[in-house]
Amino acid sequence: MTLAALPRTELFTLDPLVTYLNHGAFGAVPAPVQEAQRRVRERAEANPTAFYTRELHDAVDAARERVAAFLRADPECVALMTNASAAATLVLRSLDLSPGDELLVTDHGYGTVALAAREVADRVGAQVREVAVPLLADDGEVVDRITAAVSARTRLVVVDHVTSPTARVLPVGWLVAALRERGVPVLVDAAHAPGMLDVDVASLGADFWFGNLHKWAFAPRPSAALVVAPERRAGLRPLVVSWGVDAGFPQALERAGTLDSSPWLAAPAALDLLERLGPDDVRAHNAALARDGQRLVTTALADLWPDASPRQDLLDAALDGRLGQAEASMRLVPLPPGAADDPADAAALRRRLADVHRIETQLMPWRGVGLLRLSAQLYNDVDDYATVASALREELTR
Repeated sequence: MTLAALPRTELFTLDPLVTYLNHGAFGAVPAPVQEAQRRVRERAEANPTAFYTRELHDAVDAARERVAAFLRADPECVALMTNASAAATLVLRSLDLSPGDELLVTDHGYGTVALAAREVADRVGAQVREVAVPLLADDGEVVDRITAAVSARTRLVVVDHVTSPTARVLPVGWLVAALRERGVPVLVDAAHAPGMLDVDVASLGADFWFGNLHKWAFAPRPSAALVVAPERRAGLRPLVVSWGVDAGFPQALERAGTLDSSPWLAAPAALDLLERLGPDDVRAHNAALARDGQRLVTTALADLWPDASPRQDLLDAALDGRLGQAEASMRLVPLPPGAADDPADAAALRRRLADVHRIETQLMPWRGVGLLRLSAQLYNDVDDYATVASALREELTR
């Protein structure tokens, strides 16, 4: 199967009456992968005792090996997880923190990861410090701002491979190297990276790295991978204590009783499908479409901006493609001042787009600026972005 010959609308089972531009939130599982997961579940139900006591462990081992190869990670350092939030919580709760210690996060991070960091810090009297990084900061400034925030009390820095609220690809290779020079461990939240980027986890050298397989890598929900440096593995404690607790890494983290393992066991089918389509072609298609969609929607809304706005730099950057990275399958459209600048207004506008216009997308305020996050996947085309542009003009001018 080639990308050019792909019947894209038949590969997915999305409602054809919905304009779906929010792949970054939950992904969308292709029909062949849904079928692979169904077969796993049927096998389990045909003989649950045989499946859970004699088949499951070897099958999970094989799935983990396939995922590790896809991520270009050492299989001995990979554990399968339910999702990125579980991986983040596991790592954070395994830290040996003392009162006064600090965890660093950025203001581009995913909300639940910051919540997990604060929950862990509050238990022992440690602190979570948020590093502000401008939306249009170049890679050098990103590294400088984060490394400058490190202190003698810093016990972990959490950085995103691809930021969720701002669709920014961060220079994680530079960051990991710079922080390693300072002796500070790094947790890379790569929830969006597998499938969107050409990932080589081993070359990054991060202490901890995790990514979802169910977003851009076509796997069923929930499925994720956690990659841990060899010297960090012994310190990880499972979130659920079950029969695998004495087996060591990764089995201690994976064997949580009657966990539904069908998403993990269907993940190789997802990666095989991506391989047949051509990962480079899929990534190039999605990145180009996200860029074109950003320009189309931004241009359609440009005349709604006031002549003199303190956010003019964001508008200009979106129009000329500087608001985002060339390899990203998500892009931002800054909305005119007064539109979705606070959480309540953003939620109301997002709901109207869904209920009135049958458009699913992500829209949120960030630092008081309403941001529309557009995703691009194989099932999208340029008409989808024209649809959301028309709907937004209607909503913002009514």
